[in-house]
Amino acid sequence: MSTTTPPKAIDGAIGFADERFATAGFLRGKMKKVFPDHWSFMLGEIALYSFIILLLSGTFLTLWFKPSMSEVVYHGSYTKLNGVSMSEAYSSTLHISFDVRGGLLMRQIHHWSAILFLGSIMAHMLRVFFTGAYRKPREINWLIGITMFTVAILEGLFGYSLPDDLLSGTGLRITQGVLQSIPIVGSYLYFFAFGGSFPGHDFIPRLYTVHVLLIPGILLALVGAHFMILWFQGHTQYPGKNRAEKSVLGKPFYPVFLIKTTAFFVFTFMVVALLGTFAQINPIWLFGPYTPDSITAGSQPDFYMGFLEGALRIMPNWETNLWGHTVSWNVLVPALVPLGLIMTGAAVWPFIEQWATGDRRIHHIADRPRNAPFRTAVGMATVAFYGLLWLAGGNDVLADKFHISLYQTTWFFRFAVFIGPAIAYIVTKRICLGLQRKDAEEYEHGVESGIIKMLPSGEFIEVHEPVKEAAEAVLSAKPAAPALVSGEEEDENGIPSPASRGPLGRARRALNGAFAADDIPIGNGHADGNGHGAAPEDADGHAETEGGDHKELSRG
Repeated sequence: MSTTTPPKAIDGAIGFADERFATAGFLRGKMKKVFPDHWSFMLGEIALYSFIILLLSGTFLTLWFKPSMSEVVYHGSYTKLNGVSMSEAYSSTLHISFDVRGGLLMRQIHHWSAILFLGSIMAHMLRVFFTGAYRKPREINWLIGITMFTVAILEGLFGYSLPDDLLSGTGLRITQGVLQSIPIVGSYLYFFAFGGSFPGHDFIPRLYTVHVLLIPGILLALVGAHFMILWFQGHTQYPGKNRAEKSVLGKPFYPVFLIKTTAFFVFTFMVVALLGTFAQINPIWLFGPYTPDSITAGSQPDFYMGFLEGALRIMPNWETNLWGHTVSWNVLVPALVPLGLIMTGAAVWPFIEQWATGDRRIHHIADRPRNAPFRTAVGMATVAFYGLLWLAGGNDVLADKFHISLYQTTWFFRFAVFIGPAIAYIVTKRICLGLQRKDAEEYEHGVESGIIKMLPSGEFIEVHEPVKEAAEAVLSAKPAAPALVSGEEEDENGIPSPASRGPLGRARRALNGAFAADDIPIGNGHADGNGHGAAPEDADGHAETEGGDHKELSRG
């Protein structure tokens, strides 16, 4: 049974702080805060660890990088570029790579940690979406996560644009075209950002300030807010034995979680360091300095920008002249529409779901993706849309490696970005329904034991065993299908309520039907998602359960 006294190793530190700030009660309680134990929760931790590595390695690089577009003649260790005119930004990056002790390693660690940061955020957000962990009371934290992801994409774009090599200069040229494509104000935004004609002498110093000061400050604030809200609201957890909406089951913060998370940080740093040591990334010396009349063949941006590159490549060459202004749809639409659809759709989804289902309850138990077919299918359709655009960003590489026409790949992706998500939606929904039927059959008839029995009639049957208690708790935790609250559909005479009339009312009923459709109940109905069993609690709302897990009452 847990107690209110923290381990002796930190009791002295808590007493020291209490004598000065009167924080003993707060700290002693937080040392026992419970964290659920599941591998998927580490996705968010990896994002935090890689962000820390980004800050540390970026600080190292700022000591030698010179954000200047002044022209110099290179004379350094990389002899193949000796005597070549280049910007001071490119020259200093070469200096970091070849003349600063550990400079190339730090550059590659910084770049790989940026890749890992964006990748882990994406994986973490997918986990949150598919399990419904964005629902009340976590809508604000979901919006913070989306904002963090969007800002991190910009930070990555600005970061790999700083060296002023031929590859990053091509990306900046695209950025300039996007700014100019914005109707009416595009040219003003372009001159404001670049300080004159492209590439100019002002943009790299401005980009550097934004990259090392403004956006990291915003990200630090968002990360801080994200974890403060997470700490206050508690964690979601997967359904199972001893799991309930009003409690969290897992390991205490000290010492179990603190030791584990420190070890995970070391593992993450080790992986990034190994990648930085043995996996070459962004070899700018092979690309050469940026010149507006050159471009690298087969150039590709980092993976998180690939879907925008793909949208740009497959967009037809459409332009419109309106009232003396040229609207370049072939640049404006790829730059704004895919990112806007994904980010805006993700941001409003929790509120659309709450409005459509009428579900305003507090949710601390995560859904199994199979039990929410509509949500899971929409999520996979979005993943397919993103993935196809990402593949389209390498249409020239695909055409070269598979020896097919570049125009054929372009036309293929123009149709695939619409057909592929529809196929993904249908297939995912059918898989979810199949898994639901399997769960219902196991709950009703048990699982196959592998034992064959012959009946007196001569018939052979396989003996089924009841599902184990832990598995039964997961199966019985399936929530009921969402339904509009009473009085918002029809009365006893079948007359629709005033709230359900009109376009909005019909849209709400249609969406509610989509969320509630294709639901296969478990047994005679649905359970409440609380699992089975409970453990006695101490004065602070903590309890120790079998296996060394701890239970903590959560807010709401």
